Amino acid sequence: MRATNGKQKIRYAVVGLGWFAQEAALPAFAHAENSELVALVSDDPLKREELSQQYGIEHTYSYEEYEDCLISGLVDAVYIALPNHLHCEYTVRAANQAIHVLCEKPMAMTEKECDIMNKAANDNAIKLMIAYRLHLEPGNLRAVEIVRSRQIGEPRLFNSVFSQQVEEGNIRLQEHTGGGTLYDIGIYCINAARYLFQDEPTEVFAVAASKGEERFNEVEEMTSVILRFPHERLATFTCSFGGAKVSNYQVVGTKGDIRLESAYAWQGEIKNYLTINGETQESTFGPHDQLAAEFTYFSDCILQNRDPEPSGIEGLNDVHIIESLYQSIETGQPVQVNNYDRDQRPTSDQTIKRPAVEEKPELIHAAPPAGKS
Repeated sequence: MRATNGKQKIRYAVVGLGWFAQEAALPAFAHAENSELVALVSDDPLKREELSQQYGIEHTYSYEEYEDCLISGLVDAVYIALPNHLHCEYTVRAANQAIHVLCEKPMAMTEKECDIMNKAANDNAIKLMIAYRLHLEPGNLRAVEIVRSRQIGEPRLFNSVFSQQVEEGNIRLQEHTGGGTLYDIGIYCINAARYLFQDEPTEVFAVAASKGEERFNEVEEMTSVILRFPHERLATFTCSFGGAKVSNYQVVGTKGDIRLESAYAWQGEIKNYLTINGETQESTFGPHDQLAAEFTYFSDCILQNRDPEPSGIEGLNDVHIIESLYQSIETGQPVQVNNYDRDQRPTSDQTIKRPAVEEKPELIHAAPPAGKS
C-alpha cells in the first residue's frame, strides 16, 4: 500500500477491461480517496495502450503476464471484471500471492468453484469481497431498513422485474463464459430478496422461455422464478434479455409496501415509494458513483482488517441458488436448497455516497449489452 499525504491507499490492478470496467470502474478511482489504480491487465494491446495513457497508468500486463503483476510488489488488491468462467482461476491465483480480491458477481459458475475461491482466501488470509454494489447504495439500504423496522408490517411477498435488450454476439449470450439471464441479471433479484427478507430461501422453482431468435441459441431469453422463504414468505421475479429496459422491485407487507424504480441501476436516480394505509411517500436518491463507494468500502476493510459484508459466502449462496434454479428448469420440479449461514447482512450503516461521474469515457474495443450507454 502507498501513503499519500499521510493517508494509506490500497493499490489496485483492474483485471479485464470490458465495457463495465471501462465505463464504471476505471473512472471511479478518482472518487475513492483510499484507493489507487496502478495497473491494468488485458489481452488487448490497444486497450492497454490507450487506457494507460488516459488514466496515467505506468504498468500494464497481458493475461499471460498476470503472475508478473501479482508478484511485482506494486499491487495490494485486484478488481476482477473478467467473464464469469474466469473468476475462480484469477481469484485463486491472486490469493495464492497474498493479494486481496474484489470479484464481480456472479462469484463463479458453480458452487464448487466458489468453495475453491473461499478456501484460497482463507488459506492465504486475504480479503475476498464479491462486488454487490447495492449493499452500499442508499436507496436499497433505505428499503432494507423500512422492511426491517416493520413499517410495512410483516413482509409477506417480494416481486421484481429486471429486463433489457441484449444484442446478438454479446458475451452475456454465450453459455461457456457463464452467460444467461440468471447469472447476469437474475442474481440481482435473488440477492435483493435475500437482503430484504434478511433470510435464505428453502425451496426454489423456475421456468424459462425463448421465442426462437438466433441470439438465444445458447441461453434462455427469459426466466421466471419462485423462491420460498422461511415463515411462508414468497419471492417471485422475471428476468429477460429480450424485453424493454425495466428494473424494479416491490415488497408487500401486512400494512403497506415499499417499491423501488431503477432498483438495480449502477447510475442515475433510484426512486422509493413507501405506501402505508393508502398514503404514498416518494423519496429520490440522486446519482452517485457506486463503484467508488465499493472501492472505498473494500479498501477500508483491508486497511482496518475487517471482513467485508458481501463476502465469499454471500456469493456462494447466490450461485448455489442459481444452480438449483437451472436444475428446476431442467426437471420441471421444485428444488430444495440448503444455504450457508450468514453472520452479516447489509444495513444502512454501510451507506457510502460518492460524486457521480460527470462525463462518460470513450470506450476502447468495448460495447454495452444493447450497443449503447
